[in-house]
Amino acid sequence: MSQAPAQSADGAEKPVFYLKEDHHPENGTSIGFWLYLMSDCLIFATLFATYAVVGRSYAAGPSGADLFDLKLVAINTAFLLLSSITYGFAMLEAAKKNVNTTLVWLAITGLFGLAFLGLELYEFSHLIHEGATPQRSAFLSAFFALVGTHGLHVTFGVIWLVTLMVQVKKFGLHPENMRRLTCLSMFWHFLDVIWIGVFSFVYLVGVL
Repeated sequence: MSQAPAQSADGAEKPVFYLKEDHHPENGTSIGFWLYLMSDCLIFATLFATYAVVGRSYAAGPSGADLFDLKLVAINTAFLLLSSITYGFAMLEAAKKNVNTTLVWLAITGLFGLAFLGLELYEFSHLIHEGATPQRSAFLSAFFALVGTHGLHVTFGVIWLVTLMVQVKKFGLHPENMRRLTCLSMFWHFLDVIWIGVFSFVYLVGVL
């Protein structure tokens, strides 16, 4: 016996859906985000390659040995690495469904991220004040492009972090928010790996 289609209040037939499964493909977000990270890898690979080619082109201007303050950069590196650890603690608490403790660790992560950005902006302003602007030499152009691009990524990461904190506070640690936290975790740790490359390849090699 066939079943008559349901009707709405105005007499129009309601659509009948035969597909009952979730519209979001399993692991679809994770795969898509990994693809994004790979595209980001290409961007940074291009910037690293550019710096490798022109990083010694000083145009009779200052070199890295003249400009870089390794103590300041080391402190900044510590801020970013510590933020990665605190984000790991946040994910552990999220797995236990402890909303308030998760938010505390996320807030600490955000503060470390802001401290990193603050020191990076201080470094940039100091270099510009000394006349080491991006247009001074190919070396400085490549330096500002590479380090500045990483800084922009950290800025977007902090904005994303604050947005997720609001979401977690309002809606809790449901599967969608857990998936978003996992994606941000991959992004944040990815930025740590990139910064280790910047610190080693740009700053340490630059002072030699």
